Amino acid sequence: MTAALADTLHRLGEEGSTGVLRAGDGEFHLVRGTIASVGCGRTIGLDRLVVEAGVATAEDWRRAGAGDPGPLLDRPQLETLATLSAFDAAYFLLASASESEFLPTREHWLAQVCHIEPSALVHECERRNEGDGPWTAEVVTTAPVVPARRIRRNQVMLTGSQAEILAAADARRSVAEIALHLGRTTYGCLVAVRELTTVGLIEQPVIPQPVVEPPRGRHLALAPEPADTASTTSVPALPRRIPGSAGPTRPQPGAGVRSGRHAIVEEATATAHYRGSHAGAYEPERWRPVDRETLIRLRAALEELA
Repeated sequence: MTAALADTLHRLGEEGSTGVLRAGDGEFHLVRGTIASVGCGRTIGLDRLVVEAGVATAEDWRRAGAGDPGPLLDRPQLETLATLSAFDAAYFLLASASESEFLPTREHWLAQVCHIEPSALVHECERRNEGDGPWTAEVVTTAPVVPARRIRRNQVMLTGSQAEILAAADARRSVAEIALHLGRTTYGCLVAVRELTTVGLIEQPVIPQPVVEPPRGRHLALAPEPADTASTTSVPALPRRIPGSAGPTRPQPGAGVRSGRHAIVEEATATAHYRGSHAGAYEPERWRPVDRETLIRLRAALEELA
């Protein structure tokens, strides 16, 4: 549980504040220090709960939000569902570490039927945190609920809600998506999933890992250019063929020599061409041994052209 958010709720309750405390993907609506409503993006809204329970229609709820609740406030089930919804949303908001911001607003219309003390709300959320196991509040939107392929027990007794949730588990929906599909509280579905996991009917949650894309293209490390070309052993220039002569002349010192990897590639290609087309015509002078740095540069250049 986030201590900072719980402390903020306690402080606002002691000050008798009225407004909205925004935190993460939800908000707390306070009226004179008590909590009238709590909403969270990971839980089903109170509007859906009252419609599923038959307490009100979608049109009744729309009019109530516009300031005309009518006879809706006189229905006893509304208080029960409002309290249940507040505890459901607060459980997930208090479990997430997020910054909060309080904005003074007018009183929420549900304050007439729902007024929860912040201390009671925090205490209930702390009680729900006991023994959560691998199915924590953080995984209700990320981990799919996967039915077990093999059942370890011969006979398992299920409640009606457990049977509904097991039937809705398709290895793709998360706990929050199952709750939205069935029109139930997310915490209620989470408890049922924990129980089904204990008896071996649901697999342990698997958290999807972020996909790391491999680097695109090839990155070849080339040896640095020599600082002094005169002091570094380089591949000699190939002999030039003089027009009208029987064979190519001997290489001139420093003629046609290029530095860098392009020079190495051109010289290696020209050498192979010369040896294939002039085999036996002329035997150039013996090359001096090439140092290790030049060989590394030659190999890197050939890999780049491959």
